[in-house]
Amino acid sequence: MVFSSIAFLFYYLPLIIILTYIFPKRFRNGILLIGSLLFYGFGEPIYVVLMILSVLIDYTNGRFIEKFRTHEKLPKLFLFISILANLSLLGFFKYGDFVILNINDLLSTQIPLLNLGLPIGISFFTFQTMSYSIDVYRGNIEAEKNIITFGAYVSMFPQLIAGPIILYKDVVGSLKNRKVSMAMLNEGIMRFILGLGKKVLLANNIGLLFETVKKIPVDEISMATAWLGAIAFSFQIYFDFSGYSDMAIGLGKILGFDFLENFNYPFMSKSITEFWRRWHMSLSYWFRDYLYIPLGGSRHGTVKTIRNITIVWFLTGLWHGAAWNYILWGIYFAIILIMEKFVLKKFLASTGNLFKRTYSLILIVISFTIFSLEDLDYLATYLRTMFGDAILWNMSFIYLLQSFSILLIIGIVASTPYPFKRFKNLFYSQSPVRKSVSQLMLLLIFFISLAFIVDGSYNPFLYFRF
Repeated sequence: MVFSSIAFLFYYLPLIIILTYIFPKRFRNGILLIGSLLFYGFGEPIYVVLMILSVLIDYTNGRFIEKFRTHEKLPKLFLFISILANLSLLGFFKYGDFVILNINDLLSTQIPLLNLGLPIGISFFTFQTMSYSIDVYRGNIEAEKNIITFGAYVSMFPQLIAGPIILYKDVVGSLKNRKVSMAMLNEGIMRFILGLGKKVLLANNIGLLFETVKKIPVDEISMATAWLGAIAFSFQIYFDFSGYSDMAIGLGKILGFDFLENFNYPFMSKSITEFWRRWHMSLSYWFRDYLYIPLGGSRHGTVKTIRNITIVWFLTGLWHGAAWNYILWGIYFAIILIMEKFVLKKFLASTGNLFKRTYSLILIVISFTIFSLEDLDYLATYLRTMFGDAILWNMSFIYLLQSFSILLIIGIVASTPYPFKRFKNLFYSQSPVRKSVSQLMLLLIFFISLAFIVDGSYNPFLYFRF
C-alpha cells in the first residue's frame, strides 16, 4: 500500500485517525502497532513475520544490554547479536541474489537464485533497530521495557517504507506521552497534501519525460536530450522522495509525532558537501553518527579520513540498492567529497554563488544519471552522449522541451524555498481571508492529485524498493 492510493486515502488512513483520536491515550501505541502491521502486510502478508522477528530481536537484545551493563563482555555480545541479526536479514533478502549473480559471472557457476521478494522498507527499519541497540549500549537511552511501545516504534507506518529514518531517542517522549490535537491534525493534513502534490503532480509527470527519453534508441538521443532526461530524473527523484518525506512528517504530526526534516532544498546547495547536509538528512546523520565518527571521522589524519569517507560512501551506495550502479554512485560521491575536503575547498570559497550552484547542480544531475540506470553498458553510452558523443540537438529534443517546458519551470520554482514559505505565511496567517485562501489551495491540490491517481497508470515510488 502506498500513500498515493485510493485504499490508503479513503479507507486505511481515516480509520487510523478516528481510532487514534477517540480512544484514550494508553491505547494509541497498540492501535499504531496493529495498524502498522496491517499496513505492512497489505502487499506481502508473510513479511509481517519478518517485522515481528526484527522487533523481538532488538527488544530482547536491548533489554539484555541494559540488564548486564556492568558486565565486561556481555553488553558487547548482545550488541553484536543485534547488529549481526539485522545485517543478516538485510543481506539475505536484499543482496542474496546480487551476490549469487556475481559469483556465477565470476566463476562461471550456476548457483540457483533465491528469487525472494524484497521486504518493503527493510533498509529503513533495520537501520532504526540497529541505532536503537547501539544507543542503548552507549547509554544514550534506556532500553524500552514495553514491547508494544517498542513494536510501535519499529513498525510505525508513516515512515516505514521510505523513511525518514527515525531514531528512538527522537520519538521516545511522544511514544510514552503522545498528545494529539486539532491544531496538529490541521498542520499534519497540510503537510501531507503538499507532499502528495509533490509526488503525484510533479514527480510522476516529470518522470514521464525521463521515461520517454529512455524509450528513444540510445544512438538517436542527442546531447541536449540526454541532459534533459537526466535533469528530469533528478527532479523526479527529488519530488518523489521529498514528497514522501513530507507525507510521512504530516502523518506523524497527525498521530502526535514531530519527525525531523529529511530535505532542506538540496538543489540550492553550493557544494556537494552541502548537498548531503540537505538531501536525505536522516540517512546522512545515521552514517555520520553510527559509522563515520566511530571509524575515527576526520580526527586521525588525511589517509584515515579518506579511508573513512570511502567506506561510508561505498556502503551508502550499497544501501540504496543491490546493483553496481548504486555502488558506483556511492564511490562517485566519495571522490567528490574527498576532492572538496582536500583539494577544492579554497577554490570553491573564492568563487561566487552562481558558479558554486552551477557546479553543484551539474554534479548532482550526473550522479542521478548513474543512480537511475542499472544497465552499465547503457549507462556508459548515456554518459558519453551527455558529454558530446552525439549530435548537439535534434527535433526530438525540441518536441520534448515544448511538451514539458511548463512542468519543468514549475519544478524549478518548487525546488526552491520560496513557494513553501509563501504558503506557510498564508496557512499560519491570523487573517481569516488569507487562511481561507490557503485551505482552498490545499483542497485544489488534493482533488487534482486525486484525479491523477484515479486516472493515471504511472505512480511509482522510487524509494519504495529500498
